[in-house]
Parts: sequence; C-alpha cells; structure tokens
Amino acid sequence: MRILIADDSVVSRHLLEATLRKWGYQVTVACDGIEAWNVLEASQGPMVAILDWVMPGLTGPEVCRRLREREKETETYTYLLLLTSKSLKEDLIEGMESGADDYITKPFDQHELKVRLRAGTRIIDLQRELMAAKEALREQATKDFLTRIWNRSSILDILQRELARGQRENRSVGVVLADLDHFKSVNDTYGHFAGDAVLREFTRRMQASMRPYDAIGRYGGEEFLIVLPGCDEGCTEAQAERMRAALDMAAMQINDEERVVTCSFGATNWNPGMDADSEALIRIADGALYVAKHKGRNRVVYQTSERPVEAPR
Repeated sequence: MRILIADDSVVSRHLLEATLRKWGYQVTVACDGIEAWNVLEASQGPMVAILDWVMPGLTGPEVCRRLREREKETETYTYLLLLTSKSLKEDLIEGMESGADDYITKPFDQHELKVRLRAGTRIIDLQRELMAAKEALREQATKDFLTRIWNRSSILDILQRELARGQRENRSVGVVLADLDHFKSVNDTYGHFAGDAVLREFTRRMQASMRPYDAIGRYGGEEFLIVLPGCDEGCTEAQAERMRAALDMAAMQINDEERVVTCSFGATNWNPGMDADSEALIRIADGALYVAKHKGRNRVVYQTSERPVEAPR
C-alpha cells in the first residue's frame, strides 16, 4: 500500500519514511502542505496519508478539509492520520473535526503508529468492498442482465440527455430502432440458450461497429434502441447501414451450425429547432422499422418527423 508522508521537518520525515519502508509500505514524501495537497488530489493518489499538523502553505487540518470536500464528488476515501505535538483536548477535537481519522503525537511511538496504520488499512479495505458492491448494484440497475448493454430505462435516459445536449450545443441526434429478423425461429430451432448467445453476439458486433460515444440499449426482447449523438440524416443512415452490415457480413456459429442472422433498422433524427420529444422520435423510428420489416427485412429505412410513416407494400 502507498502512503504519503507530509512533514516540513527533515529529521521527522526521514525517520517516518525509513520506518514505513521497513514495514513494506510504498512511500511518497511531501515537504509542505501544498505539495501534499497536489499529491492527494491526483487521480491515483495514496489512500493513506500521515500529515504534520503545522506545515508551510497548508496545515494538516486544512489539507484534511480540502480532501474531504473533494471526496464528496469523487466517491473515494483516504485514511488521514495527523502527526502533532499538540496535546490539548480542544486542539485534538479541531483536528478530528477537520476530517482526520486519527492522530499520533510527536515523537511517534512505532508500535502505536503500526496499530493506527493497521486500523487505516482495514478502513480502506472496507471502503474498496463498499465501492465494489455499489458498482455491482449500479450495474444491476442500469445494465441488461443478458447482454450487459444499457437496459430500457437507462437507454431512454441517455436519449433524453443527448436531446438536451443537442439543444444546448445546436447539433443533431440520430435515433435508431433495430429488431433481429426471424428471431423466434432461432429460439424454436436451436433453443433459448442459443437464442441468448445470438443476442450477445449481436450486441458485440453492434458495439464494435459503433463510435465510442454512441449508445445502445435493449429496448425489449430482440429490439434495441441506438442513440447517435451529433448525427444528421446522412450520418444516421450511414451508421445504421454499418451496423446492419456488421451483422450480415458473417454467419454466426449456433449449436455447431453456421447461420446468417440479419436485422432490420428504422432510423430518424432530431434536429435543432424541433421539439425534444423522445417518445415521438421513437414512434417515428418504430414506424420506419415497420416499413423495413415489410419491405423484406435486413435493411435500413429512414423516416423524417415531417412526413408520415410510409405504408408497407
């Protein structure tokens, strides 16, 4: 584990560093409060810090306060240990209220320091477990269990956010609905486990053909909603065609048998000046998808919001 030592005393700093390295810790050293703050606010900063109370630039308690404020936004946690020669109860209360987890008095006792650091290590380990559990819950709440892409509510939220951003930045947003062709026959012929594998392979190919900032979510069953930020009509059609080709160009291996799986795409756009009505856009894309299905499937049909959905022939 990496530990930051911040102390303007050369003697105290070297003694602490030698002790910690002997115990197997990786040590980063700062000579004043500002240097300590710069180390701690870095994205991969140490998770444990021993801060001298009185330092040039920023005091130990001031560094604690700054870091605790920052941690409210980053959802991280650093175990902070104040090193002080102060012994008055009021001073110690002030130090703890600044956000320090514990303190140790100068000159420090090695056994006492080891105990404090052991407690800090347990807190950091618990914090890691908590964050891992929180991330797992977030995954469950926002991702589709089978395909691991966005679920219906999440992709709808993303669409609404991109429409709001499009209004602010005066740029278009492409909206595409995709539906696998004859998917029921895949389940009926090969079984539902094979159908699940097809859905996973479909999403893999779609993601590989999308731009990093595009988003895809499972809208329902074998239907998927795709959001294309910054795409006008030509860009939306081209992106949808690229995704269609990514599926059509190579057969899938289903139960030791090769089968080409295709998909139909209905596409539309939101453009600056239009109402940012996500439901209306999805209805237009759904109408375009309906036309694609009735024109023979495995194709992209684009509809604008200004003209009615084309009737199937």
